Amino acid sequence: MGRVARFLDSDIGHSFRSSPVAMAAAFIAFVCVFASLFAGWVAPHNPFDLTTLELSDARLPPSWSEGGSRKYLLGTDDQGRDILSAVIYGARISLVVGVVSVILSVLVGVSLGLLAGFRGGWIDAALMRLCDVMLSFPAILVALLIAGVGRALFPNGGDGLAFGVLIFSISLTGWVQYARTVRGSTLVERNKEYVQAARVTGVSSLRIMRGHVLPNVMGPVLVLATIQVATAIITEATLSFLGVGAPPTSPSLGTLIRIGNDYLFSGEWWITVFPGVMLVLIALSVNLLGDWLRDALNPRLR
Repeated sequence: MGRVARFLDSDIGHSFRSSPVAMAAAFIAFVCVFASLFAGWVAPHNPFDLTTLELSDARLPPSWSEGGSRKYLLGTDDQGRDILSAVIYGARISLVVGVVSVILSVLVGVSLGLLAGFRGGWIDAALMRLCDVMLSFPAILVALLIAGVGRALFPNGGDGLAFGVLIFSISLTGWVQYARTVRGSTLVERNKEYVQAARVTGVSSLRIMRGHVLPNVMGPVLVLATIQVATAIITEATLSFLGVGAPPTSPSLGTLIRIGNDYLFSGEWWITVFPGVMLVLIALSVNLLGDWLRDALNPRLR
């Protein structure tokens, strides 16, 4: 509680309390994350438990209809899965894939950006040319290629391998923006007096990068990472919608939207609308929080 109080009393906390948009986005993001983390307790049914599915309950409309002794608040999909439960579990899959892929991108991008900006020379030139090559390919195209190759090489790899390939394919293009951002900030920081003083006292380059430069370049990285979480979630949903993302047995948001798209024009709108609304809420709330954090960390915008 003491840390929360100190945060609310700080400049960033004051900026948060004075921004209704940021508070609303934080509330929506908190509800989505809480429901996803505790899906086993929050969700009415477990969509992974195939023994509980009833095909006779398939494609039931929301709330006002009952299948046997069950009532489905948001209706059911083509397999009889409760849409509300599937959306909650699907949001957990999308959030895990998005957050893990962003963490990997941050680790790789920040490390390479620090190295390129601090050492310079041919290392900087080689890494920046690599970034240029990666930026010349659309991220979704690279993800499609990696996911397709992974499935072709390991057709019986199981769900774990499928999620691993999905995370790797998203991270492969995500690190570039962090590397370029950190490299630009490092080029400024490495010529400042505190870095020169550390060099004079004999501190190693690795310790200078880790203990002096890194803390001063993490502000833009945090803002970029917040926004990139939403981008990674949308990329995962896009890949799942195209059939090369999450396995068909996993109720990912993209998978649910793809399934519902087949029944949209036949009147079963709820199968695709509610997963789409959840995806929009998650992406929008995270993007709004990223915009607020960018303004809060930039004194010129206060």
